[in-house]
Amino acid sequence: MTAPPNETLTLLLVEDDAGDAFLVEELLAEAENPPKIIWVRSLAEGRIRLTDEVKCVLVDLSLPDASGLEALEQVLAMAPHAAVLVLTGLNDSHVGVEAVSAGAQDFLVKQDIDARLLIRAVRYAMERKRADLAQRKLVEVELTTKENSRLERGLLPVPLLEPGALHHEARYLPGRQRTLLAGDFWDTVQSPDGAVHVVVGDVCGHGPDEAALGVALRIAWRTLVLAGHTGNDVLRTLDSVLRVERKSSEIFTTLCTMTVEPGLRHARMHVVGHPPPLLIRDGAIEVTPGTPSGPPLGIFQGVEWSPIDVPLGDEWSVLLYTDGLIEATVGGGPDLLGTEGLERLVREQGGIHLDRLIERVIELNEDPLNDDLAAVHISRNGRR
Repeated sequence: MTAPPNETLTLLLVEDDAGDAFLVEELLAEAENPPKIIWVRSLAEGRIRLTDEVKCVLVDLSLPDASGLEALEQVLAMAPHAAVLVLTGLNDSHVGVEAVSAGAQDFLVKQDIDARLLIRAVRYAMERKRADLAQRKLVEVELTTKENSRLERGLLPVPLLEPGALHHEARYLPGRQRTLLAGDFWDTVQSPDGAVHVVVGDVCGHGPDEAALGVALRIAWRTLVLAGHTGNDVLRTLDSVLRVERKSSEIFTTLCTMTVEPGLRHARMHVVGHPPPLLIRDGAIEVTPGTPSGPPLGIFQGVEWSPIDVPLGDEWSVLLYTDGLIEATVGGGPDLLGTEGLERLVREQGGIHLDRLIERVIELNEDPLNDDLAAVHISRNGRR
């Protein structure tokens, strides 16, 4: 019999003929580890005696309360996780073939069975059932994964930005494998007056709870911006949302917001415990001065975050990003890239080329990034 070490297999025998039942019991008694057999004379009785311990069912197809494939269908329904073997007579062996097609693991002709054949049939049936259950579970996992991917893809942002003078690109790389969402988030919205609003944020921690919180904060930010709210009004509301939605009081969120005024020559930023944006204007590359605006969300009550006004000029580029871009280790050593290293890479590349920049960071890290990464690059007149 196939069962874990020192564990006796429990088998349900559904057979109304006492002689046939006795024969099956005698044959199975010759097994190296004989099973515990529960003998019942009908499906109704079998339904009562069936427990989670039963791993195999032997069923005759000529019973007082059911016969043929109808009996099999009832057994398969009431014991979906057990291996099922059909007992048939010589005159209905063709029914046994149909039974296997209907879901039974095997069929046995009563007049032909001996101890060796019966024991082997039970063993093989249980192995086939185990394989069937594993395959079914695999299919279910694959379907669930596809559904989750579609759901996550639907929660990723689509920038609301009118085509025009601004170049916009964003990249999103979750640190968790086999997922599309992480605790980092970004979004871009252009309001009716022509102002362009950008946010990049990072929920501390890794996992589905943090990813869900990141989505909640992003959607809240978009809703507030579209409703005409800006500055501390938005940040205070996001702080309230964070405190309500987070699973632990230790969870906080850093973020950076930028509003480019309708003339596209001036920006106002709030850098909330977050890495400062990288700025290119008049050909000069620098980290945005005057940061941070204040502490992260979710730590202190009643905070007022200071705005940072940034003149942009006619041609400019701004890179907003999460710390996954600058906390990559350099050459596998203890040193992190940091904002100075990021600034150096941009100088080497002659501008902000987002894909090349991320590839270079990964190359320096000598491994995939250690953290989630969200980055938004926005520029005027195509300057990169």
